[in-house]
Amino acid sequence: MATRRSARISAAAEAMPPPPPPVRSRKRKTAPETTEETAQQLETPSTPQRRRVKPKKAAAPPPATPTPSNAKLIGEPATGANPSVTTPKPKPAAVERLANPEVSNATLLSPETSRIVAAKSLDEVSPSKAEVARTTTANILKQACDHLIKVDPRMKPLIDKHHCRVFSPEGLAEAIDPFEALCSGIISQQVSGAAAKAIKKRFIDIFPHLEKEGARFPHPKDVAGTKMDVLRTAGLSQRKAEYIQGLAEKFATHELSTEFFRTAPYEEVVEKLIAVRGLGLWSVEMFACFALKRLDVFSVGDLGVQRGMAAFIGKDVNKLRNGNGKWKYMKQADMEAMAEPFRPYRSVFMWYMWRVEETDISTLE
Repeated sequence: MATRRSARISAAAEAMPPPPPPVRSRKRKTAPETTEETAQQLETPSTPQRRRVKPKKAAAPPPATPTPSNAKLIGEPATGANPSVTTPKPKPAAVERLANPEVSNATLLSPETSRIVAAKSLDEVSPSKAEVARTTTANILKQACDHLIKVDPRMKPLIDKHHCRVFSPEGLAEAIDPFEALCSGIISQQVSGAAAKAIKKRFIDIFPHLEKEGARFPHPKDVAGTKMDVLRTAGLSQRKAEYIQGLAEKFATHELSTEFFRTAPYEEVVEKLIAVRGLGLWSVEMFACFALKRLDVFSVGDLGVQRGMAAFIGKDVNKLRNGNGKWKYMKQADMEAMAEPFRPYRSVFMWYMWRVEETDISTLE
């Protein structure tokens, strides 16, 4: 009996599955000794990190002008058909000429002949008249600055800090081709300065005879006689090509001329140029100031001038913005009234108003 029971127990034991292997327990690391410093850290609840708030982007500054402001090449003459291999000639000493704030004081070039058209030099004036000639290209800027300080002594720190090269003896000695300056203004509209320079170079390269003739910019008759699709190969839009060709025709027919720009009253210059397609009032004002070197130009529509004038009289220009989202710093009537005492040197006054807020006008000079 006992033998049968032992046999049954042995058989049941053989039928049962083997027990699972024992699980090895990991060794617990000994906790580091708790110091006074770590105890305080454990007791003090940690402050949850605040969500980072991205700083708001500052409002975009106002545009330099309400019209295309990139007129970089207006007062910058071309260097020739192939500037990379052209050795620039040394600049001659500035010739002292008679000057008048009411007319152009620039040394202008005839677009067709490159003949100099400018006021007489003192050497060409009779000795008796030369002795009494009080206003010349050598001293007209000083006369203008003295007048500005006399009208408002607050102008003196600005004048002492910044040299107005545009109307300095060296600035007035630079030769300016009015046709080239106006073409450059049209080319520069609504494009960057680098793009304008590249387009102007390609425009000059359209006329390969320039290098042989020693010319630096095509004559109006050459541009007027060139097909529109050829002009467009320089990178000009259809409209700009039409503007430049229309301008060239007016020079070719002598409706516009260097002599006209030198002697005509300012109002007549503005009226004649505004009638040309592609030239607005602001473009004409900048041409008169930076190319013709007229000393009594004043642009009420230039927002850089508006901003500078407002800051000059103590307004917080960062808060002067109307509800329509348009930048307006001063009313036109207030600007005109403020600038009136600075006649006949409002161009110089305007130049210094750009400097009040450090408006970048290198693209205009």
